[in-house]
Amino acid sequence: MAEPLLIMRHGEAGPGAPDAERELTARGRREAERMAAWLAEREDLAGLRLLASPYRRARQTAAIVGQALGLEAEALSLITPDDPPRGVADWLLEQPGGPLLLVSHMPLVGALAGLLVEGRADRGLGFPTAAVAELEADVWAAGCARLVGFTAPSDLN
Repeated sequence: MAEPLLIMRHGEAGPGAPDAERELTARGRREAERMAAWLAEREDLAGLRLLASPYRRARQTAAIVGQALGLEAEALSLITPDDPPRGVADWLLEQPGGPLLLVSHMPLVGALAGLLVEGRADRGLGFPTAAVAELEADVWAAGCARLVGFTAPSDLN
């Protein structure tokens, strides 16, 4: 049975240092709220686990999504911007079934989607801020997933 995976980039963040402490802008909060409302309307996400990078902007995005879905976000240290997508794919193989939503960063979100769908991390998607890629796979191995949807805040009314 195909398992769903949603990969989300955090909302727009302001500049700053260190990178891990950058915060969402007002626009980034609105983007996250728009996507959270869209996700909350869906009936196909029962049992969803929400996981976020430990970086502030991803945690803030996940908190907004979690509030809309009635979920607490779990921190996942291996989905920061420069983590290798193969490490995330290996982690996915160890997870029990059920839908997952990962809130992370470019370039990881694009590289992970590319690895899982195309079999190559250098063939990833470009993710606008707060965009969500929806993948399905029977096994989370390189090239074994299908991209079944891609939604950005600007796609929603």
